[in-house]
Amino acid sequence: MASTKTPAKQKNDVKKTTKTPTRKAPVKKPKDMTKVKITTSDKATAELSAKLDKVPRGNEKPAASRRKTIAQRTVAFKSRNWLRILSLLALIPLAGIAYLFTAVIQGYSFSALVAMCLMGIILFYNTIPLIGRVFPRFSKVVTRIFTVILCIGLLVVAVTECIIIRASFGSPDEEVPYLVVLGAKVRTDGPSVSLQNRIDAAYDYLTRNPASVAVVTGGQGADEPISEAQCMFDELVAMGIAPERIWMEDQATSTWENLHFSLDLIEEKTGTRPGKLAVLSSEYHMFRASLFTKACGVEFVGVPAHTTRPSQMINHFMREVAGVWHYILLGGQYHD
Repeated sequence: MASTKTPAKQKNDVKKTTKTPTRKAPVKKPKDMTKVKITTSDKATAELSAKLDKVPRGNEKPAASRRKTIAQRTVAFKSRNWLRILSLLALIPLAGIAYLFTAVIQGYSFSALVAMCLMGIILFYNTIPLIGRVFPRFSKVVTRIFTVILCIGLLVVAVTECIIIRASFGSPDEEVPYLVVLGAKVRTDGPSVSLQNRIDAAYDYLTRNPASVAVVTGGQGADEPISEAQCMFDELVAMGIAPERIWMEDQATSTWENLHFSLDLIEEKTGTRPGKLAVLSSEYHMFRASLFTKACGVEFVGVPAHTTRPSQMINHFMREVAGVWHYILLGGQYHD
């Protein structure tokens, strides 16, 4: 006999057989361990926390390293600013020196030139960073080229100055039959400081070497009352040197003429040209005088005259570097 079910029972059977869908629980993301706050006071946990703080995130530098870098850059920036300020302040005394030696004190024009060159270097290194803000690559290239040229120039000057200083000692104790005394400026009131120093050195040499003869050489400039040779002759005779031991050559206007005309005078009076010549000049002039003397085919013996005025000595030693290179570059055409 077939079973009969009421509609209500069938509905209940359907509900029992139908499964209700279940919801999935949300997946929790793992926590960023670098952001975990550690509140425990445990020693090991505190050490771990310190290590986590130092761990860089991606390309980011550790906080301590960043702070150190910023501090270093700040110190370097302040140092550069102080150097820039000090260098700009140095322009004031340099400008004063340039003006003083150009317009007020005569005979120190080369010191004024050196001061102006230093001013130019300072202005260059303080101006080029401003140009670099607009043309960084151009500024970098120009700075490198200028610095290389400057270093080479300073090296050349230093080496040349060392050679000049070494030659300035001369050989004042060596006795030579003929002593050529190079002239210097004659003022209206008598010999200049340089000329007086040379006269004193000539007197000492002739006193130590009674057999030697001095040839005083130097013409008369447009602003000189008498010739340099005449001034030296008068002073040496007044100091006690016999006139017959002093020969005058009063036509030369340059170091080249001083030596050539003196050698011609010696040959005219003795009939022979000497193979060795003692040349007396200021100590800073010894090296260049040796170049001229050797160019004449004569062995050189330097007799230096000490410059008694320190400021003049410094100025002339610096100037002599330019004089030496002028002679080297122009060769025999340089007659000074």
